[in-house]
Amino acid sequence: MSDNGKQVMTHNPKHNSIPLTEGSTRAGARAMLHAVGFSRDDLAKPIIGIANTWTEIGPCNYHLRTLAEAVKQGIREAGGTPMEFNTITISDGITMGTQGMKASLISREVIADSVELVARGNLFDGLVAIAGCDKNMPGTVMALARLDIPSLMLYGGSIAPGHLNGKDLTVQDVFEAQGSFAAGKIDAAELKAVEINACPGAGACGGQFTANTMAMACEFLGISPMHLSGVPALSPEKNAACRAAGAMVLELAKNDLRPSKIITRAALENAIASVAASGGSTNAVLHLIAIAHEVGVELSVDDFDRISRKTPLLCDLKPGGRYVATDYQEAGGSRLLAQRLLASNLLDGSTWNVSGRTLAEEAGLAKEKPGQKVIHSLDKPLKATGGLVILKGNLAPEGCVIKVAGHERLTHSGPARVFENEEAAFHAVEARSLKPNDVVVIRNEGPRGGPGMREMLQVTAAIAGIPELSDTVALLTDGRFSGATRGLMAGHVAPEAALGGAIAALRDGDTVVFDIPKRELRVELSDEELQARMKNWQAPAPNSPRGVFRKYAESVSSAARGAVTNY
Repeated sequence: MSDNGKQVMTHNPKHNSIPLTEGSTRAGARAMLHAVGFSRDDLAKPIIGIANTWTEIGPCNYHLRTLAEAVKQGIREAGGTPMEFNTITISDGITMGTQGMKASLISREVIADSVELVARGNLFDGLVAIAGCDKNMPGTVMALARLDIPSLMLYGGSIAPGHLNGKDLTVQDVFEAQGSFAAGKIDAAELKAVEINACPGAGACGGQFTANTMAMACEFLGISPMHLSGVPALSPEKNAACRAAGAMVLELAKNDLRPSKIITRAALENAIASVAASGGSTNAVLHLIAIAHEVGVELSVDDFDRISRKTPLLCDLKPGGRYVATDYQEAGGSRLLAQRLLASNLLDGSTWNVSGRTLAEEAGLAKEKPGQKVIHSLDKPLKATGGLVILKGNLAPEGCVIKVAGHERLTHSGPARVFENEEAAFHAVEARSLKPNDVVVIRNEGPRGGPGMREMLQVTAAIAGIPELSDTVALLTDGRFSGATRGLMAGHVAPEAALGGAIAALRDGDTVVFDIPKRELRVELSDEELQARMKNWQAPAPNSPRGVFRKYAESVSSAARGAVTNY
């Protein structure tokens, strides 16, 4: 990079793959590659891997085969040779509320490992990861950070909103309708109508849930091309955006612009600011800490609270607001949000994007839709501070996370209702046994105790669907929340119950206090009482005696450290 910020070629873009494809000793390798259609000319060009998270199980990734073809076209037009491979993905929306949800966070590590292995084994010169759902975005970015070859992550795009009775729908509405049905507020026909109309086609869940939160965060992080990545899944513009991303990775290879030059401390703080300003998912805390770990940057839960305190909430997005991701992109998208935040010196505009432009240069390209109401101006924020809050206290010495976008309660004190797993809590909601002011406690759902740290959306959405509980009940868990969760809900309580955290000592009727202004989550018990209760405590037997779940449970870190397995 020159002093004036322009990219200049200083690097052989085929540097990595020469030992794989060049010379007489590589004739056997070339013969194998000829067998699947690659010519000698193809192999003389830079080899660009395409890590595709395609699956036909769920809409988030269903269309990624088509997008990969457009990416390949862009790579070929720019003078490279694409080689596509697949990796796994788990749909959170489908597995939610079942034992299968335990596979979700674990899949992030498997995705990172599998992409790393294929890329190292085939000596790619560059890499495009195409991702569409909650865990495959951070999983692929973790792999890019480890590999540190010219690369980018391209988001498959958001689903279009569903429609029913003049109202936009997302999958969040389905889960909340389940709670309304259980409470007798709607009948089976009304529930079925919401179910059938909520998800009209391919693309990731439409609100500022985890997928769209991480897609936005990766634009601000610089590892995804700003504006291109946010084009909705089935937009007529998506094909051109994918071709442009394919060509972009060749420029990265020519200029040796690698993840280690992009994912810096400043870039990570930019990403956190975008999450805070958009009312994004609590899962961003886990994922950004994990990505930071891969590049050797120290990032803690406290950084999220520090940045959120000074960042206004500007985006009126579901689940706390009114609009969906397609509205956000149409309003001006991440370039416009970056422009807003830069105007208040809340971002570092000198960080690099895979486009070859700085964040400030990207913000300078913003085009605001006249009259848009999605991304508020700085003088009219939705709230003066951001959507994420970190609480600590005798129940969470290492911290827990709350999303404050979309609700106004700042304090809550009530009796604990303790459940040993998500299913037991959901049955209590269905049975109408919860009472206003209760504090629902769901434990043994942490990274190790679950294992896999399930999301509690089935419970939280069911509570949100019952009017007399939605604004009166609080919840805490050592598990996670979906980005679609709203209400006074504290997740990622650490240390978790399986590690002997204080959440393991709670009993029905204990008074639990949420105090957001003081950043505190506590139980009104003395240290001596907590210690006495834990004196005879024994860790629960592993839930998974064999296989990948057992390996994960034995190697995973605390949620406060990103729930990574290579620490």
